[in-house]
Amino acid sequence: MNDQVSFSRVCPACGRRVPNKVAACRCGETLEPLADPIDAPSMAAPSAASNGRARGPLVVAGTSVLAAIAGATVFFAMKPSQPAVAAPVAAPAAPAAQVRQQTAPPAQEAEAENAAPLDAESRVRAAFARGVEPATSTPAASTVAGAAPAPVMAVNAAASPLEDVIGRAMPAVVRVEASGGFGSGFFVSPDTIVTNVHVVGGNSSVTIRRPDGTTTPARVDTTAAEFDIAILRISNADPNQPTLAMGSGMQARAGQEVIALGTPLGLQNTVTRGIVSAVRAVNGVTLVQTDAAINPGNSGGPLVDRSGSVIAIATMGMRSAVAQGLSFGVAIEHAQALLSGRRTVATGTPVAGLSQAMTARQGVSESDVAREASTRAYEQVIASTARKADDLDDRWRTFKGACYEGRVAGAFDREWFAFWEQKAMQGAVSPGCGQMFADLRRSAEDVRGTVVSADEAARQAGVYPGRRREILKRYRLDYSGWER
Repeated sequence: MNDQVSFSRVCPACGRRVPNKVAACRCGETLEPLADPIDAPSMAAPSAASNGRARGPLVVAGTSVLAAIAGATVFFAMKPSQPAVAAPVAAPAAPAAQVRQQTAPPAQEAEAENAAPLDAESRVRAAFARGVEPATSTPAASTVAGAAPAPVMAVNAAASPLEDVIGRAMPAVVRVEASGGFGSGFFVSPDTIVTNVHVVGGNSSVTIRRPDGTTTPARVDTTAAEFDIAILRISNADPNQPTLAMGSGMQARAGQEVIALGTPLGLQNTVTRGIVSAVRAVNGVTLVQTDAAINPGNSGGPLVDRSGSVIAIATMGMRSAVAQGLSFGVAIEHAQALLSGRRTVATGTPVAGLSQAMTARQGVSESDVAREASTRAYEQVIASTARKADDLDDRWRTFKGACYEGRVAGAFDREWFAFWEQKAMQGAVSPGCGQMFADLRRSAEDVRGTVVSADEAARQAGVYPGRRREILKRYRLDYSGWER
């Protein structure tokens, strides 16, 4: 068997197999010219001399091939993440994110096609030099084209614990202190408080007591007796004042959890809990009925849902031998309309509408219903007159400090009642203040005339004297000298 003649040699710099005719390798290494290059393969049997020349390169070539195969076998067994030796290439390496998906540029592919075939080791080195893993490698799962991403499960946030809801809401709830009593209220913005009309009464200003005991004055900005809602405003509002969000009472559902916050019986920072028993529309007023305890002092406080949003304003609770667990709040939508300058239409008040609805089912006589309506009308007139009386209080204090020399004898709920008491004003009006004194006297006479007329109309309508007296006391207009 004839020996085969080798037509290529191995570059000592990079290990590529290079044709014998090439004087320089692609890596840039200059190759020594062969002493007796072979131009073409010989099919004839070689001579003894040529046979000796051929065997030398053949043995070297065979040894190189075996070494390359062994090296490639070890190389693939180890599977290094990067080649130990990489041949320099003309083009820059591709970014790591694209290494596993790109192919050799067309120019390099054409060059590879024209070059002599490479052995296994050289092919591996060339592949890594181009930034492409050998074909025997398996791409990582994360780089497989079209691989579906892991599913993302939607997670519903758990409801906040009840104590956290209450803890966030409580700093926004205050005690409202008026001349005729006290109740509750809550901040809906740093300078705005919502409460009941029957809490502020006829006062033009009230005192707000926060949960930490600090107080601040507030003026009665807007009232809507038909909804029993009053809006209070404070000056120098604290921008960090906690407030309550307003939800929906009209959309409340029976069985929904509700929490009442307020100052029942003077006990500030008190919480009661229950459910929505029903949502009722009575004479244009939507009422949220609940079994949460609402006691005197809770009036004007918030009824909040499980998220802490206000759904109603606590208005009344009924406690009797035949009525247990009946409490009501005015839907917060009525307060929202009032705050935005809109005023919906209602006939009567929440208390009156509910009383009428309940008594109609208990066989109450028409005269009793008429008497109750007259009582409500009387209270509305007295409440309006009380606001004028509050303004007169301020003017009286100014007059007394600047224009009156002497003392006022006697004890009166409002000191200017002394106008109608003989020997009560034991002093003199300062010179130059006569006109102020006359204006005060005229305003006082207007208040007296309104009270006397309203009281007579209520008497003729059958309003009981005890109810009339109770209403006058509530608004600090109970005075025995009105008829003088």
